[in-house]
Amino acid sequence: MTAALQPTAASAARPAPVSFWQAFAFWLKLGFVSFGGPAGQIAIMHSELVERRRWISERRFLHALNYCMVLPGPEAQQLATYIGWLMHRSWGGVVAGALFVLPSLFILIALSWLYIAFGDLPLVAGLFYGIKPAVTAIVMQAAHRIGSRALKDPLLWLIAAASFVAIFAGNVPFPAIVLAAALLGHVGGRLAPQRFQTGGGHGRAAASAGPALIDDDTPTPAHARFRWRGLAAVVGVGAALWLAPMALLCGLYGWQGPLTQMAWFFTKAALLTFGGAYAVLPYVYQGAVAHYGWLSATQMIDGLALGETTPGPLIMVVAFVAFVGGYQSAALQAALLAQLGWSGPGALFGAGALAACVATWFTFLPSFLFILAGGPLVEATHGELKLTAPLTAITAAVVGVILNLALFFGYHVLWPTGFGGRFDAVSAAIALAAGIALLRFKRPVMHVIAACALAGLLSQLLR
Repeated sequence: MTAALQPTAASAARPAPVSFWQAFAFWLKLGFVSFGGPAGQIAIMHSELVERRRWISERRFLHALNYCMVLPGPEAQQLATYIGWLMHRSWGGVVAGALFVLPSLFILIALSWLYIAFGDLPLVAGLFYGIKPAVTAIVMQAAHRIGSRALKDPLLWLIAAASFVAIFAGNVPFPAIVLAAALLGHVGGRLAPQRFQTGGGHGRAAASAGPALIDDDTPTPAHARFRWRGLAAVVGVGAALWLAPMALLCGLYGWQGPLTQMAWFFTKAALLTFGGAYAVLPYVYQGAVAHYGWLSATQMIDGLALGETTPGPLIMVVAFVAFVGGYQSAALQAALLAQLGWSGPGALFGAGALAACVATWFTFLPSFLFILAGGPLVEATHGELKLTAPLTAITAAVVGVILNLALFFGYHVLWPTGFGGRFDAVSAAIALAAGIALLRFKRPVMHVIAACALAGLLSQLLR
C-alpha cells in the first residue's frame, strides 16, 4: 500500500454525511475545472471523491466506472451522474450530471460568438492558425491511444482497417460501420471468444484511502434497488422529456426546420458515442458539414479546438456546431423574426444560442436515462463488468474511423486550398511538434494547444 493511500489515524473514521447542497457545491466546482478529457476528468473525480473526501470507495467507484465505459456517451459525465444519484437519489444524479455540462455550455456559447463575430481579426486568426495543426495531432494521438488499448488481436486490427477503408474510400455512414462491427463482434464472440476479450481495463482496487461514506460493504440504498415500477417511471419521464420538446420544435418550425433536424440528428449522435467523443466526430462531420451544411470543414476543426480548451466533455463540441449552424441559418432567423420579433445582431446570437441549447439537450438526455434506468441493475451486483464482444469490435472499428478523421483534418490544414494548391510547411512543422510533444513527451493537451497557438500567432506576425 502506498504512503499516499495509507489510512492515517485521522482518516480511520468514516466521513460525516454529505448534504445535498454540499454535494451541489462540489459538482458546480467540478464543472469549471474538468479539463483534460475523460481521463483527466475521471482522475479528478477519483482524487477528490475516493482519496480526499472519501464519499465512495475505490471498488464502488470502479464498479460504476466500468458500467459507464460500456455505455454510449461521455463516461466522465455519466460517472458524475451515477455517483450523484447513488448519494442523493434522482435529483442528486440530475444535478451532478447537469453541472458537469452547463458551465461548458455557457463558455462555449460565448466563445462561439466571439469566434464567428471576430474570427477574421489578425489576432484571433493567428491563434487558430497554430491551433488547427495541434488538433490534427490530438486526433492522431486519440487513434493511437484507443488503438493501443483495443487492438490486441489480428482480427481486431482487420476490423479497424476495414472500417477505415469503408469510411475513407466508400464514404459508408458511421452508423452502418458501428452496426456491422457489432454484428461481427456478436458472431465472433460466439465462435472465437478469446479473440474479443480485451476486458474493461479498470481492474479492482489494490489500496484503500480509508472508510468511505459508500464503502465496499455499504448496503445499496433503498432508492438504488431495482424495481420494475421505478424503471417504468424513469423510461416514461425520459420519453416525455424527449417527445415534448421535439413536438414543440415540430409545431413551431416543422420537421424540416433547422432546430428540429438538429434535435433529431444529435439524438442519433448521442446513441453512437461508443469509444468517446472522437468516435462520433466523423458522424457529426458527415451530418453537420457534408449533409446539412451547418458549418464548413475549417469551422469544424476550429470547433474541436475550442472544445479541447474548455472544461466539460469533449462531445460539447456539438454546442459549437449547432451555434454556428443556427447563427448562419437564414430560415431560423426568419422564424425568430416572425415569432419573437428578433432581428439584427441579437437575432444572430439568439439563433446560435438557441441551437446550441437544443443540441446539448438532445445529446445529453440519453446519458441521464442510461444511468437512472440502468443504475439499479448495476447496483444489484458489485461484480466487475466486462466489455462484451460486440463492444470490443465496435471499439476496434472506431480506431479506423478516428484515423480517417485525423487524415481529413490533416488534409485541410496542410493543403488549405486542396492538393493542387500550396503545401503549408509551417502548419506541418507545428503539427509534427505537437505530435512529438503528445506521443513522445506525454505533455498535457492544454499545454500543447497553448504553445501551438502562440507559435501560430508568431508565424502570422512575422509574415
